[in-house]
Amino acid sequence: MDIIEFFKLSAGEWFSQRTIHNLVSGELQAGKSEVNVEILAKTDPTLIKLCEQNQVDSSITELIGVKISWNGTTNKEQVKDAGSTMLILIPNSDEPNQGKLLQDRGNGNSHQFNARYIMGSDDILTLITESEGLYAEERLWYLIPNLRLRTSVVKRASGFTFASFCSEIRRVKS
Repeated sequence: MDIIEFFKLSAGEWFSQRTIHNLVSGELQAGKSEVNVEILAKTDPTLIKLCEQNQVDSSITELIGVKISWNGTTNKEQVKDAGSTMLILIPNSDEPNQGKLLQDRGNGNSHQFNARYIMGSDDILTLITESEGLYAEERLWYLIPNLRLRTSVVKRASGFTFASFCSEIRRVKS
């Protein structure tokens, strides 16, 4: 599977359940959310704007833009967790299974960090984000087309580290 196939398979509505483990304090949190994944047209104004901000040609054939929105709750107190992000994945011309990752968290400003992806031969997508004081690695894969799993590890220079596990089930419309 290539990166375009992976995200085309991701398009749709998902129910996500997650567990987050703070590796320093040992605290566990659970959450659930509704997640919507939408493939963006190359003519989408927000995609074009993010590409322009990062001096990227939005007409690159292999480029794919994805908007991810979520609405859910975390932990026993039912803390609301809602938002959206846009990802633009730009394959390397010499290694199309790897590439650069641009991200906009919905506020119109792209985040400047070293972000990349690797689409493994095992069909596992790894997203790696690094900035001063932060390292995040997220892995996503499908058990079957309507069941996706996701793990992540986030490390901060302050010593704060957490790991999470999500299972995501596609909402199938009848």
